[in-house]
Amino acid sequence: MNSAHLSLKRLNLLGFFFGDRAYFRELWHFALPITLQNLITSSLNLVSVVMIGQLGNAPVAAVGLANQIFFIFQLVLFGINSGAAMFTAQLWGKRDLPNIRKVLSLALLLGSGVAAVFLSASLFFPRLVMGIYSRDPLVIAMGSEYLQIFGWSFLLMAISYGFAMVLRSTGNVRLPVLVSASALTLNILLSYLLIFGKMGLPQLGVRGAAAAGLIARLLEFVALIGAVYLRRMPIAPRLRDFRSLSLSFAARVFKPILPVIMNETFWSFGVTAYYIVYGRLGTDSIAAMNIVSTVDNMAQVVSIGIANAAAIMIGNRIGAGEEERAFRYALRSLGIVIVLGFVVGGLIIFFSPHILSLYKVSDLVLLYVQRALIILSLFIWVRGANVLIVVGILRSGGDTLFSFFLDGMIIWLVGVPVAFFTAFVLHLPVYLVYLAILSEEVIKLCIGCWRTLSKRWIHDLTHRVE
Repeated sequence: MNSAHLSLKRLNLLGFFFGDRAYFRELWHFALPITLQNLITSSLNLVSVVMIGQLGNAPVAAVGLANQIFFIFQLVLFGINSGAAMFTAQLWGKRDLPNIRKVLSLALLLGSGVAAVFLSASLFFPRLVMGIYSRDPLVIAMGSEYLQIFGWSFLLMAISYGFAMVLRSTGNVRLPVLVSASALTLNILLSYLLIFGKMGLPQLGVRGAAAAGLIARLLEFVALIGAVYLRRMPIAPRLRDFRSLSLSFAARVFKPILPVIMNETFWSFGVTAYYIVYGRLGTDSIAAMNIVSTVDNMAQVVSIGIANAAAIMIGNRIGAGEEERAFRYALRSLGIVIVLGFVVGGLIIFFSPHILSLYKVSDLVLLYVQRALIILSLFIWVRGANVLIVVGILRSGGDTLFSFFLDGMIIWLVGVPVAFFTAFVLHLPVYLVYLAILSEEVIKLCIGCWRTLSKRWIHDLTHRVE
């Protein structure tokens, strides 16, 4: 009887995860293009870092640290637009196009304001910004040159990112993927030509990488916005949509979005604190962790793709009043991401020798990278599960305050103190500091799973804009 009962439970579990064909069709529809975009982005970033890596330790460190400013900006922008997308996904479930356009209009205004702040810092205070991360004069000089060129892309990205996120949340995932992939491919080609001075172009090194990135972002902006308005897509806001914005509407929408923005801001500054620690441990340490970061980004492309797809699917279900189905989608997506995380961890171990052979850096840097990649392979499933919980489940359900605590505060309560203690009190090497930092991810996973199972994260947000 016990054996039969156990077999029955296994069959029920398999049926729960694999019996809903509609879920997998929808997941495939959304997750595949997003995953491909993330894969292309991460692959091209890896190639870009490899090209910069041919110039030595200092350029790798300089570009990596300069990109921390872009990293912070991107996450604040992601907070604004993923918060907006949490509304538009649910509004799409009700096919409420006028309010979708109004929410997008608000997100574009907020994003442009943030971009102006980051652009000003990059143009007028680049050495001050770089000095936060490194004491190496060469790293600071190279990073400052990079920021003063690439910083102009912030304004372009504020607009294109907002449109891309809302297009995804309303089911149009192909256009932003196609445009972004094309722009990033051009970015890598231009980087090769301008970094090394090929085909008669000047050899610009780090400045060439910045110029290539700016040109690619400009073409991405023109292509995406042009396609949206030339095709007269229904989500495209007009001037009247901006004019129709009121303080009461902005307040109703901004209230649940604000914790998402704070979440991404606090988390991004927490990660930046990690890089300050790595930078203070020396140029070898920060160069190693910049390489590990590119591998980490590639390793998470599938989990991020599923998380964004789950956010759309769960948000649509909640907007349509199907809360129990939304809960089932959440559990199913979490299980899939965890299983895939173990697979990806094995692939990191397998490919790590090939990754190390791509870089012309010191033996000490390669040693640090090798050991950090082993640590990453053991924890990548935890990181993927946390992305799914925060982005795919809690935010799609409007549970933004708890998401802020989970993702934006625990990093400061656990991760940052552990980083400073292990680096500057225990004086551990950078890969062991990295291991200690990942304890934060384990704590987040335990709390996040509890919240997911409680169903307290499910909130219908559509009434806020009605």
